[in-house]
Amino acid sequence: MDKRPPPDAPLASPFSGGGLVDVFQRRYLLKLLVQKELTSRYQGSILGLLWSYVLPLVRFAMYFFVIGLVLGLHKDLPNFAIHLFCALVGVHFFTETFSAGTRAIVKNKALVRKMAMPREMFPVATVIVSAVNTFPQILILFIASIAVGWRPDTQGVFALFLGFAIITVLGTALALLFSAMNVFFKDFQNIVATFMLFTHWIVPMMYPFSRLATSSMGDSWFYYLYLSNPLTIAVILIQRGIWIPTFPDCSATVTTYCLPGGNPSAIGYPDLPHHLYLLGWIMLAASFVILVLCQRAFSRLEGKFAERL
Repeated sequence: MDKRPPPDAPLASPFSGGGLVDVFQRRYLLKLLVQKELTSRYQGSILGLLWSYVLPLVRFAMYFFVIGLVLGLHKDLPNFAIHLFCALVGVHFFTETFSAGTRAIVKNKALVRKMAMPREMFPVATVIVSAVNTFPQILILFIASIAVGWRPDTQGVFALFLGFAIITVLGTALALLFSAMNVFFKDFQNIVATFMLFTHWIVPMMYPFSRLATSSMGDSWFYYLYLSNPLTIAVILIQRGIWIPTFPDCSATVTTYCLPGGNPSAIGYPDLPHHLYLLGWIMLAASFVILVLCQRAFSRLEGKFAERL
């Protein structure tokens, strides 16, 4: 019997370290984790998933009542309720993904310490759970849009998918990075909560994009900084897909808030930014770059998760 001591060897991860690739190769485990998140979120609740309908409707009613009726700031804006709700859905998807993803590792610290599984699976699961919770809001948005005369067009449908793709990729990236940082410094979940207070104002939700474009800031550095935010472009793309096609038909002359000849594609600046689709592709590419960088940062930090938890 060989009694020689085993050779010294560096500790290796129990999984291949493929990051997000590992996550989607273990789809069954991911499915179980998503089911666990959904079950725990609504455990002991009478309404359960219905809260995904109730809460956004209450939030929408509050904003619409204060901004649209009490203050009366957008009486000339057609279907302001749809404009508001388009942005609200996009922002809610992003904020829930970001905030829940930030807490994902700490929340599941028992599993992180005991199970050999890709740690990226926890933030990714929160993204899927957020998408499930956002679906009822999207359904309500579609029903309301159809009721006021929504007529989908090819470019609008493409804009809609592009907008949600940007939010999904960017939200996943930030969830990965901040979930790792939150293991070391709990301040990060408070930083994210503070940032969430501003998300409703850095996108055209309470106000139309045209108001910014035609203001004194329309040619300033602030305007270009505003358009450099992927979330802003994503929200405008969603509004292009849902809100713009609800405009009333007008004559052949292009006027503000009209569909010339019934064509949503004729709507452009200042109601929408110049080169909106190009901006969308740029923001999607930038979001993928951010995702790669956040994944690498996550991989560097995950080796110390167990001892810090």
